[in-house]
Amino acid sequence: MTVRYRDGVEIELSDGTRVVCDADDPDGDVTVVSHAHGDHLPAGEATAVCSPLTAALGTARRENPLHRTTDDRVALLPAGHVAGSRAALITDPDGTRYCYTGDVCTRSRLYLDGFEPPDADVLIVESTYGEPGYEFPPHETVAADIGEWLGETAAPVLLFGYALGRAQKLQLLADRAGRTVYTTDAVVRVNEAIEAHRDVSFPARGYGDDVDLGAGDALVLPMTTARIDWVEDLAGETGAETAGFSGWAVDDSFKYRGNYDVAFPLSDHPDFPELLALVDAVDPERVYTQHGSADELARHLTSEGYEAQALRQDQTSLGEF
Repeated sequence: MTVRYRDGVEIELSDGTRVVCDADDPDGDVTVVSHAHGDHLPAGEATAVCSPLTAALGTARRENPLHRTTDDRVALLPAGHVAGSRAALITDPDGTRYCYTGDVCTRSRLYLDGFEPPDADVLIVESTYGEPGYEFPPHETVAADIGEWLGETAAPVLLFGYALGRAQKLQLLADRAGRTVYTTDAVVRVNEAIEAHRDVSFPARGYGDDVDLGAGDALVLPMTTARIDWVEDLAGETGAETAGFSGWAVDDSFKYRGNYDVAFPLSDHPDFPELLALVDAVDPERVYTQHGSADELARHLTSEGYEAQALRQDQTSLGEF
């Protein structure tokens, strides 16, 4: 067997079939797309093994459509990361089972159920927070802290989170706190795709020039807009308080780097202890780590007795690391 990190993660099965996961320009025999974040979607029009919701979101968020297909060798498991996200359990003709998590989260949050790790021989796991020191409070505690801040803050608020994932949770939390919620067209498109596939609805109204933010209002914005001039001007003109939401907020530097008034560790990824628990639950013979703190997580897993290595581009086996 061969596991390689090139353009995405490539798994070559014993019969020569190449399964390529989350590639920008996939060229395998089987293409897998785990979820509809931009760094996991193909750049152009593509056909992939993915969930129906990921296909809808990928098409809604890009000019080039994402078409869904299936493959008997690939089972998709809810990954708990964002709406529609899936881990791939790939069965080789020789019986070897590969689990590619993509981005994943084992915590249940609002309308998302946490990932339930399967049995697998080879695990390819994300490692965004794959080093000691990254440990998040329980989701219920974070949600309560956010609700308390929203309830106590008289000014309008600007809430920054990824357009797919945190933006939907922020809408629900702001609505729960009694805020009138607004958001951008980009987030509305994501909302509509999720609402068409899931039993959930989002309360936000479209934000435009005709909206004057006032006390009791919340504007949910994509994280990428946080430093755009009109957003800074809006905060100044309305006296709005700004809040950032990310697992990185466990470190105070996140708040200051983003110039937020407040920050909360609301994350769609596992923290370090949750990553270790995920690996233990799968109990694989080999572990490959990727993204984020891949080296640190692989070293720790090796110290715990696992055969583990960080995936680096164009290296194809543990012996090449």
